[in-house]
Amino acid sequence: MTVSGIWTRNDEGWQLSRPEGFPDEATLHRLIEETPEMLPLAGAPALLVLGREVPLGSGYADLVGVEASGRPVIIEVKLAQNNEARRAVVAQILAYAANLHGTTREQLEDRFSSELKRRGHESLVDAMRSVQEEALDAEEFATSLDEHLQGGRFRLVFVLDDVPAELMTLVAYLEHVTDKLMIDLVGVNSFDVGGASVVLPQRVTPERHEVTVNEKRRGKSGTLYRGSDRFEQSIDQAPPESHETLDSLLRWARSLEANGWVRLTTSEGKGAKRFTLRPLLVAENVGLVTIWNDGGAYLQFWRSVFDKKAPPFIDRIERLAGSRVGQGNTTRNVSEDLLTALTEAYEHAARRG
Repeated sequence: MTVSGIWTRNDEGWQLSRPEGFPDEATLHRLIEETPEMLPLAGAPALLVLGREVPLGSGYADLVGVEASGRPVIIEVKLAQNNEARRAVVAQILAYAANLHGTTREQLEDRFSSELKRRGHESLVDAMRSVQEEALDAEEFATSLDEHLQGGRFRLVFVLDDVPAELMTLVAYLEHVTDKLMIDLVGVNSFDVGGASVVLPQRVTPERHEVTVNEKRRGKSGTLYRGSDRFEQSIDQAPPESHETLDSLLRWARSLEANGWVRLTTSEGKGAKRFTLRPLLVAENVGLVTIWNDGGAYLQFWRSVFDKKAPPFIDRIERLAGSRVGQGNTTRNVSEDLLTALTEAYEHAARRG
């Protein structure tokens, strides 16, 4: 995927500006290090860059940082001119993450202490407060950073001037098989517009292929229907005690569709009375949840989509569901309060685009 360009108007009409690109990757490294807020990361976190060309294992990570949530961030920059390196970028960034996994907060702070002092900060917490607009709870930040490091929960960011289709496919797969990695693909290019240097960063969201746990195990894809009519018909086949909940979930999903936030698809499993209804965000063909009619009614969460599209709602939804919002986790605790929270989450996700 080539990054979109900038259109300017002159006497001859609208013209597509030709990108100037970057002379080398080091130039883009410096740009991101100095202005990390230009990266359109999912959830728009406050990001503190700790260091550049950081030795991790047998290589050097382009940039390493941490966000206000306590999640460590590894950023790799690759330009089209460095084609060989682009092919190895996923292996590189995963190796860097593996090297950081298990590091303690104290070890991380010690590693970057010289850089923090050079920038006038006494500690990691002090440095984070300089980029976080809201008040930072030092104890909560420190605890969260330790938990992320020990659990291997990192944000991995790929910054490229051209995003290959195979990289988008690989990122979609990684996001599907784990909820521990938040992955951002950012396409970026530079332009000369009227003598001014303009940088255009764009977040690229690969299409996720959702495979339900049961379908994956059985190896049967079933039949896919547009809309929700087939799911409505399936309710009569469900245990009578689940009809009220399934009707409520169906009405809820249709209300999202009526607002123009989602499109609905129904999947019927082969050889079993198993049906799913998926409210998929119109712009990106991904959903926060899947509705199940399989021996009863329940909701299945997709953590990677929540992280990218509606992160502020995760804690609230976990409390109401009585279940962790994980990749494929489920809950049968469907209440009106939970559906209200999910409605707000879908609206937030749809309006963010």
